[in-house]
Amino acid sequence: MTFRHLPDLALRGNGGSVIAANDEAFAERQALILPHRAQFHTHDFGAKGQIYDGWETRRRRTTGHDWAIVRLGMPGVVRGLVIDTAWFKGNFPPYASVDACAVDEPLAHHELTGWTEILPKSPLGGDREHEFAVDDPNRYTHVRLNIYPDGGVARFRVHGEVVPDPRFLHGLTVDLAALANGALVIDCSNQFYSSPNNVIAPGLARHQAEGWETARRRDDGNDWLVVRLAGRGTVAVAEIDTTHLVFNAPGWASLSGRDGDGDWFSLLGKTRLQPDAQHRFRLDSERPVTHVKCDIYPDGGLARLRLLGHLLG
Repeated sequence: MTFRHLPDLALRGNGGSVIAANDEAFAERQALILPHRAQFHTHDFGAKGQIYDGWETRRRRTTGHDWAIVRLGMPGVVRGLVIDTAWFKGNFPPYASVDACAVDEPLAHHELTGWTEILPKSPLGGDREHEFAVDDPNRYTHVRLNIYPDGGVARFRVHGEVVPDPRFLHGLTVDLAALANGALVIDCSNQFYSSPNNVIAPGLARHQAEGWETARRRDDGNDWLVVRLAGRGTVAVAEIDTTHLVFNAPGWASLSGRDGDGDWFSLLGKTRLQPDAQHRFRLDSERPVTHVKCDIYPDGGLARLRLLGHLLG
């Protein structure tokens, strides 16, 4: 499995922002981190020329190169990059590189220091995705995409492992299943329509595609997913959200917990769910858990799963 199964730390929906670019004459920088694939319509022209769904700079007539800085919505260890030049066929940059840095609080782009190169200057082609694995164990909060000398990039993905700031986890009630806190869906029975990691993504789902949805089952089984929690802890409240799942919500759900490699035990018995609704359950168990399994019966989709509790140790 490639790094692309890991969350996109830069995604706009995960809190990312393109905080600065030296030039965005033809197309705006924020498009780099939008969730959907880049669109293109042959006959769409504006005052600046052909309209592109991406970031595009003017033709450079001086030495140097163009750049855009992304503040990661979820800081962490970068495992891979995707530089997508979709639809940029005669105006793509022939080369790109990526730098990264880490700061303790949001800063203006000109205040950022300590940049480290995580992708050396590498060749690009037009109208295609370019995958680059990254071998760097350090936690970063910002990345800088450099293009040489100018041109357009449709999308920029920064896949990695979330590493939250521990100051805001220990001693507090937190969502142990939150992607932003370092949790991750490590296994699931089916992800036909959408990624299971959507259910632990930040914020609320805006529509059905921003949750997890399985194919229709034609057997006697049921679908499920397993969340590796942000750390070992106890779960006091579970929130199971079927918002936007109007005709394809599961009929029931249950939760099981496991501490390390131990046996699974029940946290929430098989419980009826309603479509397009938020459900909250107080859990009686005080047993520590590192993993939680959510079973849905028989199939369907969830918008979000939240597991509120405390980290131990």
